[in-house]
Amino acid sequence: MWLPLGTALVFTYAVIGVLGWWRPVFHDGKPVRRWVWAVPVIFLVCSLLAIDYGALGDKTIGYIIALFLACQLVGWGEEGMFRGIGVTALREHGLTEGKVALWSSVVFGAVHLTNAVGHGATADPQALAVSFAGYFFYLTRRVSGSNVLNSILHGLFDFSLLTGTVILVDQEPYIGSAAAILAYLIVGVLVLVRRHRIEPATAA
Repeated sequence: MWLPLGTALVFTYAVIGVLGWWRPVFHDGKPVRRWVWAVPVIFLVCSLLAIDYGALGDKTIGYIIALFLACQLVGWGEEGMFRGIGVTALREHGLTEGKVALWSSVVFGAVHLTNAVGHGATADPQALAVSFAGYFFYLTRRVSGSNVLNSILHGLFDFSLLTGTVILVDQEPYIGSAAAILAYLIVGVLVLVRRHRIEPATAA
């Protein structure tokens, strides 16, 4: 996993460097209301609950660290591309913040449709779920004022999912993985209910 993911990571941040976008990518100057901190907190708690600690106990420390770092490469690479370059590019074109949130999330989900090559029609619901995750990571970027926290959480979320699905041969489904689905549901309902209270009170 390290080689392709590491190459993608280097490419992403090389593009950021060539464009001279280090500050807009890593610094988000569009704050949201403080309650939005609930989004990364919920994702953090659910990610920790979704980790299959029993399965990890059968692995070496080196294996666990290698898998965790590989997932962080995914988090930093994808967040750098979609919440970093993507959000910055859309803002540079003068889109409203609502459209920036929408299109950066839609593109993020659409890219995952390429998984249809190996997984067929199951890639469609995955792409939809990923689009929602993209929006939640976008909110995390804005409330934290940086592209760091969402990158770390993205990697941790993927790590938790992988520990409950593919790290062991013929592994039984891990019931704790349901916590990842729970994160989507809780955050989705929360954001839906408070969608008119995301932007600062002074915003139009």
